[in-house]
Amino acid sequence: YEPISKLNRNNQFKCPIYVGKAVPAGARKGGFGLDLAAGAVLYKRLREHAESIEQCENLSSHDFFCRYLVVDDIWIPLGESLLIEMFSPIWNKVVDGFGNHDPGKGRHNQRRPLWDVLHPGRPWANRLQEHPTSVEEIIQNLKVCFEEI
Repeated sequence: YEPISKLNRNNQFKCPIYVGKAVPAGARKGGFGLDLAAGAVLYKRLREHAESIEQCENLSSHDFFCRYLVVDDIWIPLGESLLIEMFSPIWNKVVDGFGNHDPGKGRHNQRRPLWDVLHPGRPWANRLQEHPTSVEEIIQNLKVCFEEI
């Protein structure tokens, strides 16, 4: 990830590695959480992301910075989509799966996300089926992307 790190040095933060969202419970079904504090929902999601990184065998949360934008619930999906379109973060576009949750009981026949192939360690991901893409192939795809940055 050195090419991304170089672009983000000295507080420049020109190239996010990942863009995600924190939506209140019920938002997927149209019931936006009007009674929930935005800060609590956001903090919980950021904490989940930090735990994902901390569980990895080959990443450290100390190597990452986090920036966030708080907006009204109605703008959360649009904001995420626009930022992903604008920046094409590699953990959204190339090494998908960082923001995934445990798929739950009875769904472990799904493939392990590419992110977990490259960054093993999340216990729930180890219960998923092997992904046919190798670590070497993922790294090669990343190198191609880094040439375009």
